[in-house]
Amino acid sequence: MDELYVCIHNVASVQKLIDFSKVVYSFSPPIKALIMSKVGGTAAQAGIPEVMKLSYKLGKSALVLPDLKDVIELVNPDKIFLISSYASNGIDMNDLKEAKRLLIVFNGIENDFPKTEQALGDYVSLSYIKGDIGPTGMAVAFIYSSILSGVIKIDH
Repeated sequence: MDELYVCIHNVASVQKLIDFSKVVYSFSPPIKALIMSKVGGTAAQAGIPEVMKLSYKLGKSALVLPDLKDVIELVNPDKIFLISSYASNGIDMNDLKEAKRLLIVFNGIENDFPKTEQALGDYVSLSYIKGDIGPTGMAVAFIYSSILSGVIKIDH
């Protein structure tokens, strides 16, 4: 994998957006950009500016786009994974190794991705996680397991 894009989609909570960005930025994998799509409510008004400040301070890239289809059009990934605790199929880490440009999407609300969004990529769960731990917890688990499996190489 050459490029990894991490997206939080459909988020309205300021704190959830900030916490998610801190987690994504705290690891040193080759994350090309943090993408925020369909950000609403106070997250759009107060969360985005805070994430943009954090991104600038850390020298990281962040994008804000209106919808998941816009994210896919701009990033043009080889593989798309929508990570959800509601999905019945677990993610296969070997599928991650094959992609040159990978987009990982986490849902920012309590409910699941709608069927129309599930069809946009591989709709999968982290089979080692039982229950809904939210997008921040899912991002930690995904990134850490990707590092352990050798899919993501960390900078030292």
